[in-house]
Amino acid sequence: MSSYKKNAYIYSTIVAMGGFVFGLDAALISGTVKFISEEFGLNDIQLGMVVGAPALGVLLALLFAGYACNKYGRRNTLMVVAFLYVVSAIGSTLAPNYWSLLSARFLGGLAFTSISLASMYIGEIAPPKLRGKLVTMIQINIVIGLSGAYFINYLILQLGSSDASWVTEYGLKTHTWRWMLGSEILPAIAWLILLFFVPRSPAWLFYNGKQDEAKKTLLKLLPVEKVDIHLQEMKESMNSSSEDRSTISQLKEIFSKPMRVTFIIAITIAIAQQTSGINAILFYAPTVFEQIGIGTDAAFMQSIWTGLTALIFTVIGLVLVDKLGRRPMIIGGMAWIVLSLGISYYGFETATYTLSKESVAEMTEIDNADRLNNMIGVEYDSDIALKKALINSLGEDEARQHSSLLIQKSADINAILILIGILSFIAAFHFSVGPVMWVLFSEIFPISLRGIAIPFFTLITSTTSWLIQTFFPTQLATLGISNTLLFYASTVLIGLVILYRYLIETKGLTIEEIQLKLQNK
Repeated sequence: MSSYKKNAYIYSTIVAMGGFVFGLDAALISGTVKFISEEFGLNDIQLGMVVGAPALGVLLALLFAGYACNKYGRRNTLMVVAFLYVVSAIGSTLAPNYWSLLSARFLGGLAFTSISLASMYIGEIAPPKLRGKLVTMIQINIVIGLSGAYFINYLILQLGSSDASWVTEYGLKTHTWRWMLGSEILPAIAWLILLFFVPRSPAWLFYNGKQDEAKKTLLKLLPVEKVDIHLQEMKESMNSSSEDRSTISQLKEIFSKPMRVTFIIAITIAIAQQTSGINAILFYAPTVFEQIGIGTDAAFMQSIWTGLTALIFTVIGLVLVDKLGRRPMIIGGMAWIVLSLGISYYGFETATYTLSKESVAEMTEIDNADRLNNMIGVEYDSDIALKKALINSLGEDEARQHSSLLIQKSADINAILILIGILSFIAAFHFSVGPVMWVLFSEIFPISLRGIAIPFFTLITSTTSWLIQTFFPTQLATLGISNTLLFYASTVLIGLVILYRYLIETKGLTIEEIQLKLQNK
């Protein structure tokens, strides 16, 4: 491998570690849902706020991310982000109450800009033929982080049930969720240290009038004969944009007529990626799998399979993104998502729930289980109907605490079909719209706008993500799991129709060539 390719891989790998820390931060909370709900007495909205707090935090951060990237540089902004991850992980682990946990999680959300900033940086240092592969490394790191988080949660849950003296000594029984969240601290520190070894973005250096430094960095990243050509292309790209570089003027340019097709592509994929429900499935994975009736331990184990599926198909996507191209992967992947969610919807929609006398007698975990006698032999046609009956019999708090057990004992459900549907959805997302959105974001905006445009559209996708995460427990309680999945499938289908009309192919093109293609369309 040539030295410039080696450097591009090294720098991209370090920066893409932000995706790994993000994945840990995002998925570790999935294993703590039941524990923090019981310890702090949370209702559905409070639980949704804790899980969705980072997505809310990133909304605030993204308002300043573009300015910080342009003013202080991509690398320095990433360093601040890494530091925030460290502080948030420590604060979440030690949180004494609901509000301090919410605040620490919100602070971590300020660091969730790591995804958009990393894609921006890698898009600017990557040789054109490697850009798709290198930017997709962010998604690989995300799913490695997700998989690691699910495995860590399962391991800690199993260790917490052990009677070993050291388990009690180190609080694995009484502070299970704190150990889960605390596992993020060391990776966050490691990422912060490694960021000191990457160079500043050549595009940022050029944008700020430091052409000599930009050329020195490009000599590490491109063949010598292509450096001057690339510098000239950056100059032409900047000259074609407005000379007014204020944030307001750049935002106006994003909404201008020459950027119309770019805007439609970016906003559609930004919304559709999150309304697929991916973060509801990933961040509440054990809760989702408990709806199938497989119990808590098995639900945690299935979460590991979710992470592994995501990892495998992200790697496949990484291999194919520069061969198949962006358009076929996005269009085909979104159609696959709709089909997979439809399968899961059908599985849940056809389920019934009936408690038998024997099942009630086996529920030794519930005090005075005979309170459920009025439900014996009654067939409920949805999880919503079952949960309402449970609340009437046990009260809201006990019904929430024992819902997993009661679903497990009463469900007549095609669990295999639903598992296939969910894992197929995870595969489709991580093969297509998950990683390829960030590839497109790194390609479709001109150099003069990308410092504002990428954070702006990340703000759109993060707002959608926050809404999905925060209101998922409420949707689960009011609409039921089947109708929630149907809603997700419908929104992705709408996005698919729009992108089929407007999405262009960007494979193998320079950023400047992509601008011309978009303007011509």
